[in-house]
Amino acid sequence: MQRIVILGNAGSGKSTLARAVGKRLGVPVVHLDTLFWEPGWVEPDAELFRQRVGEATAGDSWVCEGNYARRTFDLRLPRADLVIWLDTPRLTCFTRVILRSVMNRPRPDLPAGCTEKLDRAFLTFLNFVWNFDRGYRPGIEAQRLAKGPQVPVVHVRGSQQIAAFLDSLPAAGKLASAGQ
Repeated sequence: MQRIVILGNAGSGKSTLARAVGKRLGVPVVHLDTLFWEPGWVEPDAELFRQRVGEATAGDSWVCEGNYARRTFDLRLPRADLVIWLDTPRLTCFTRVILRSVMNRPRPDLPAGCTEKLDRAFLTFLNFVWNFDRGYRPGIEAQRLAKGPQVPVVHVRGSQQIAAFLDSLPAAGKLASAGQ
């Protein structure tokens, strides 16, 4: 596994898992939100975003976290070796999103010039998080099947399954020596 796509709801742990997988395998991590959002939560030109994603996933190895199904699956899935779906309960996602916004801690996956704040846009975002499994996940899954039906999918839920999955991965040094 050299190219991994991680999908899931906001607050599901995509960024955290991506960093852990990247560290374990010794591969670069791509956070799609940092490629998408301009300072002040401004959306970029669609082609500029696609160019950024194409460049970030052009290498031989990467872990890419984020959904952006209709916008980027055709760039990522044909090259992916694995898709990981984080099946995190929506209440957990909802709580995590609220806590990280209230605590206002710096996050490595937060786009430059973007801060999380409790405002009207945040309330809309919470609605997205709460309704993700019913309203958005089916469309993401349909796009995944359309753009990458051959890519194996692993579903993980909860810290024990995540830890077991991480333990099943080869350590970075072992991966390099296995390829020689």
